[in-house]
This record gives sequence, structure tokens and C-alpha cells, in this order.
Amino acid sequence: MSNINGGRRCAACKYLRRRCSDDCILAPHFHPSNPNRFAWVHKIFGASNVARMLRHLPEHKRSHAAEAMAWEAYWRVQDPIYGSSSKIARLQDEIRRTQNELAITRAQVAFHQGSLQQHNHDEHNQPVYEDAEWATDDGLFFLPDLPPNFF
Repeated sequence: MSNINGGRRCAACKYLRRRCSDDCILAPHFHPSNPNRFAWVHKIFGASNVARMLRHLPEHKRSHAAEAMAWEAYWRVQDPIYGSSSKIARLQDEIRRTQNELAITRAQVAFHQGSLQQHNHDEHNQPVYEDAEWATDDGLFFLPDLPPNFF
């Protein structure tokens, strides 16, 4: 029995109903506590293909490769046509929409900041007509305060 999983068969060997040897290439990557993970990988890639791929990789890259195969197999089981590609495309589309929304929001903020600065600039540069009044036949006529961007 393999000591990698505490004397238990790995999920791959358990699924394949075989004895798990000490040098089982699949044992470090398919723990017995998660049997579905290997079932998906086996269904999509096949046990011998997975073992062959892992054997041809340097040891430090095997874990990453097994993880990638497990995720791709999981998504391929969920969506047999597109697999993880559909999820990636959906996420990229969501990122694009969010980036567009952020660009629009930034443009609106810049516009409003520019309007506020223009308003403040106009207020300081306008001549002040205190008590602006004109005489008319009926008496005094007061000029109304107009909005800053009236003209």
C-alpha cells in the first residue's frame, strides 16, 4: 500500500479498482477524499493518458498539470461542447462590461469635475452688480440672478 495517502488507495486506484503502489504517479494528485475529481479526469482524458502526461513532466510541474486537467475535466463534464472555454468567455465578457462601465463612470466624474471648475471660474470672473436696479415707469425693476450657464 502507498504511504502517500496514509496507507489508503488514491482516488485513481480506488476508481480503477486496482492496488495503489508506492510509486503511483496519480496518488499525489488524486487524494482519496475527493473521488469525483479523478472520475471527471478519467472520463475526459482517460487514466493511462493522464499517467503518461504526468510522467513526461518534471516533478515540480506535475501538481499544476493535474490541477489544470481536473478543472478542465470538471468544466467539460458540466458543458461537453465548450468546457471551460464557455466559462472563460463569460468571465471575459463580464470584465469587458465592467471596464466599459468604469470608463463611463470616470468620464462622467471628469465631466462633472470640469463643470464644477468652470462654474467656480465663472463665478469669480463675473462682474458683481450689487443692487442692480433700473428705473421704469412703474418703479424699480430688479435684474434677476441668472443661472451661471444661462448664456
